[in-house]
Amino acid sequence: MKLAKTSAKILAILAMTFCLVGLASAQDQPAKKKRGKAKGAPKAAAVAPAPAPATDASAPADAAKLEPIVAKRDPFEPLVNEKEAGHGPLPPGKAGLVVATIRIDGTVRAPSGMIAVVSNPDQRVYFIREGDKLYDGEVQKIGLDGVTFKENSKDAFGKQIERVVTKRIYPSAGEQQ
Repeated sequence: MKLAKTSAKILAILAMTFCLVGLASAQDQPAKKKRGKAKGAPKAAAVAPAPAPATDASAPADAAKLEPIVAKRDPFEPLVNEKEAGHGPLPPGKAGLVVATIRIDGTVRAPSGMIAVVSNPDQRVYFIREGDKLYDGEVQKIGLDGVTFKENSKDAFGKQIERVVTKRIYPSAGEQQ
């Protein structure tokens, strides 16, 4: 009786071992590749094969299957070409100042009016007055605490937008400089 139980246990262990070895060797083999498609072929250019002669009842169903596959628009590409936005290098002097990149360093009250001391990202300092034209706008008002600009820009669809931007000497918390 003992001999029968031990031999049954040994057979069960051997059977499980053979199953596990078979599974392990199957996982080591690389997956088989499909040979129907060419490597690097664009998905948008894939077209179904030429239609075979069919009966009249199956013709509409086959026509729907033979339509060429059209790729969808990439959601990460801009809607408007950005090539038009890059007009080359900025002009020298005040005319090359971009409102978004200007830093207000100070303001001065002069007999001829208010003067603002501003700097660009290259740490070049400029003196601007009310009415001065900049690259993408003009100086609207200069106060003791900051400067107000009228910025001209375009939205994503190319429509002209005019907005008022106020930059302060000492921006408060949460305000962009």
